[in-house]
Amino acid sequence: MQEILFEFLARQEWTELFKLILAALLGGIIGLEREAHGQAAGLRTNILLAIAACLLMQLSLYIPQMHLGHGEESIIRADPGRIASYTVAGMGFLGAGTIIKGRGSIRGLTTAAGLWLVTALGLAIGAGLYLPALVTSGITFLALFGLRVYRPDIARDQHTLLTVRCCCEARPINEIRRVLDSFSGLSIEFVNYKENMEEQDVTYTFRMVSKDDLAWNELLDSLREIHSILEFSWREAEVP
Repeated sequence: MQEILFEFLARQEWTELFKLILAALLGGIIGLEREAHGQAAGLRTNILLAIAACLLMQLSLYIPQMHLGHGEESIIRADPGRIASYTVAGMGFLGAGTIIKGRGSIRGLTTAAGLWLVTALGLAIGAGLYLPALVTSGITFLALFGLRVYRPDIARDQHTLLTVRCCCEARPINEIRRVLDSFSGLSIEFVNYKENMEEQDVTYTFRMVSKDDLAWNELLDSLREIHSILEFSWREAEVP
């Protein structure tokens, strides 16, 4: 048993070291892109995750070698895929920690997907699948670096809360509605009304949905022309 073990270690030592270095290199390049864009899971996290997955895959493949001397009548059953499957499942907890739900969107999905992919790269390299790991890394680099520079020209929905404070006597809601309706791609979902008797002003809150290419500067200039408006502001709204 010991002779088999020492022979296996001598034959595989340099190959296994190469796997760990390659996993660290590919994981580090992907992590560098995340680090450059201010993500919490950056360079170090991706490197650690890649080499950890690679090492676990090596361990998963090594366990059956430890039991080569046992016959078919042995109760020992080594499953090389068991550690790998639990590695992918366990990584989900780490990926979930990188997802942040904002007021109007969810951020961190790309980073979480990247961690999941880096785990798969480490497992693939640990299993000796070098070419699939390199091709997967190449596609990942194009997706992360290339598509960040060139993004398809797709107008996305944007949910906004516009708050307008006006003189109590004027109440120019119809004028405000006409301004908003004059912009194509913008629709008003509902309007909230609040009147302050002490300050003698009225506050309207418009919940709107528009495309992210809306000409906001023109819209704000149009609102400024309504003299009865005392102040206005807008902010990101929750996605319904």
